[in-house]
Amino acid sequence: MSQWEFERSTQSMRLMTGFAVEQGITISDALAGTGLKESELANPLMVVTGQQELRLIRNLIARLAHIPDLGLKVGALYHFTTFGVLGFAIVSSSSMRHALDLALQYFHLTFAFTRFLVTDSDAQTTIMLDDSDVPEDVRQFIVERDAAALITVQRDFSSEQMLQALNISFAPPSHSDAYEEFFGVKPIFNMPFSFAVMDRLRIERPLLLSNELALHIAETQCRQLLDSRKSLSGLSSKVRDKLLSTAGHIPVMTSVAAELYMTPRTLRRRLEEEGTTFIQLREEVRQALAEQYLTLPHQSIEQISDWLGYAEPTSFINAYKRWKGQTPHALRLSKQPTIQKNI
Repeated sequence: MSQWEFERSTQSMRLMTGFAVEQGITISDALAGTGLKESELANPLMVVTGQQELRLIRNLIARLAHIPDLGLKVGALYHFTTFGVLGFAIVSSSSMRHALDLALQYFHLTFAFTRFLVTDSDAQTTIMLDDSDVPEDVRQFIVERDAAALITVQRDFSSEQMLQALNISFAPPSHSDAYEEFFGVKPIFNMPFSFAVMDRLRIERPLLLSNELALHIAETQCRQLLDSRKSLSGLSSKVRDKLLSTAGHIPVMTSVAAELYMTPRTLRRRLEEEGTTFIQLREEVRQALAEQYLTLPHQSIEQISDWLGYAEPTSFINAYKRWKGQTPHALRLSKQPTIQKNI
């Protein structure tokens, strides 16, 4: 399971459907294959999956191929209000840097398909847009949309040019000039991965609408919204949450079953009814956590292996090679020097 396959509100699909209609596409054609009805787009309680949103994106790409900078145009529509209560938490934050932390904390309230990884240096803040889980046929659109949405929200709060550099993980498209016009910097293409470099001094400046009380209220609503979605999810989601909830330790099946007030046998049977197993869910969680842990520069492979519950580092290394086609050490060598070189 990819890290973006979480349930999300219909707001993003509603926004993209509206864009499609403006371009002369019917709503039924825009929603073809999504399983979503027009009436459901306006339901604030309706949730959709990442796969449903991807189907809509594929419909846009197929029918609007004549718009070369389609991803940029769509991303420019994602203002902070698009993100509901998370958007109001962001606007109430002390700074854009704090707002980034909130977006990462409540990632499942966004509509991103790339995964943001944020690191700070003395003068810069680097935001990696990890597109490793994004299907190839929609990767360019997704990277363009998510990057454009990031800058659009930033500009909702400040007209300052905070972006200093932009690296893109695919070849220069025919509309590369549109990048410089939109972002205000000339991007570098054909990079190993995509990342934006922000001026740390500017990104740390206080926001005009910063409000501690409003932030507290908005964060409370964010947590309640996530909790309500979890309660509607199946047992598989609850097991994933349990596996993710204890940092540095992957609990065994008997422990998870006990926390869910059932026997291991019952847990196994109910997971089978949902088409999965405890071992499959554990592998999904291990893979997701491994990606996060490997961004920590001072943690050894041995330590990460122990956190993930492997008896020895070799088992973790072999598992990672099976997932990603390379060793954890090779991943670090390919990414970290590139960041330092290009910042």
